[in-house]
Amino acid sequence: MTSRERVRRTLKFQSPDRPPRDLWALPAVDMTQRAEYVEVLRRFPLDMGKPYFGVSRSECRNGSYAQTGSYRDDWGSVWQVAEPGVMGEVKQPAIPDWADLKRFRPPWAILRERDLSGVNADCERQEVFMLSDVAARPFERMQFLRGSENLFMDLAHLPAEVFQLLEMVHAFCREDIAQWGRTAVDGIVMMDDWGAQRGLLIAPELWRKMFKPLYREYCEQIHQAGKYAFFHSDGDIAAIFGDLIEVGMDAINSQLFCMNLEDLARRYKGKVTFWGEIDRQRVLPFGAPEEVKAAVRRVRAALDDGRGGVIAQCEWGKNNPKSNIEMVFAAWNEPARRLVSDQSSVTSGDLPSPLITKCFHNPEP
Repeated sequence: MTSRERVRRTLKFQSPDRPPRDLWALPAVDMTQRAEYVEVLRRFPLDMGKPYFGVSRSECRNGSYAQTGSYRDDWGSVWQVAEPGVMGEVKQPAIPDWADLKRFRPPWAILRERDLSGVNADCERQEVFMLSDVAARPFERMQFLRGSENLFMDLAHLPAEVFQLLEMVHAFCREDIAQWGRTAVDGIVMMDDWGAQRGLLIAPELWRKMFKPLYREYCEQIHQAGKYAFFHSDGDIAAIFGDLIEVGMDAINSQLFCMNLEDLARRYKGKVTFWGEIDRQRVLPFGAPEEVKAAVRRVRAALDDGRGGVIAQCEWGKNNPKSNIEMVFAAWNEPARRLVSDQSSVTSGDLPSPLITKCFHNPEP
């Protein structure tokens, strides 16, 4: 069974030979643990990947992503990075005042000028299931453009300008998805971090009014192109998990250990593929390998019945021990009959605060 077939059978609940493997890594891993990263991939080849493509940059872009200091992204917002290998945060949003919206235009040039010509050949050469770059992140893009504090005030008061900005960003996302839909990738990726440590960042009712229709459009567009819809969100998103399935997400990557994993499994197992993960707040950075094994066994006990619907995914964060990442995949290799029900060392109540992010699976801002 090829990796591509394994993932497809997982998404269709058609009993793959084993759960597919997927690994995300922060830029810091490439900077400081590259040899270890290569060794892990040698021992545990992945079933999912991303094709090479020529990235373009807007005229306003300057500075280096994930390097200490500041840089300006393609949309005009200035980021500050306090330590190498992390994403940083916006310090000078491109639209700090609504008066700036009149002269603002999305960086359409980065879509017009990027080179996707090699994507199809890369997909044909590979036997792994190929995913696009992140093609839609409307909520996060609006945060980057307005600044988080401004945007949350906008969502509280709902001025007309916030809807204008939303439509502008939405149109950009739709074109991004359309371009990926014309390539040979198997799945198209969306992301927005909606969860806090406990609960959603905004009222679920507001989310359903403003953002749920957008994701429905994206999923319809992706499925019409013959692709699978993949979605990532950090934090506790239990309040909208069912909504994400309803709009058509085929696979959801979420922080399962921020939520009641067993309740999610009871409600949604068999309705969507759980695209990982393993606790990256406490267990992967600070736990012993036996705790990692227990965490994997907990996920498998809840989700892995052999029919599919679960991907063996985790994130390799800065300075996470190589032994813990290896244990994730070693534990996923265990026969299902060896799983145990004792997860006392990895219950959701053990998690620290505040929420730790951010996965490198998302592209440069």
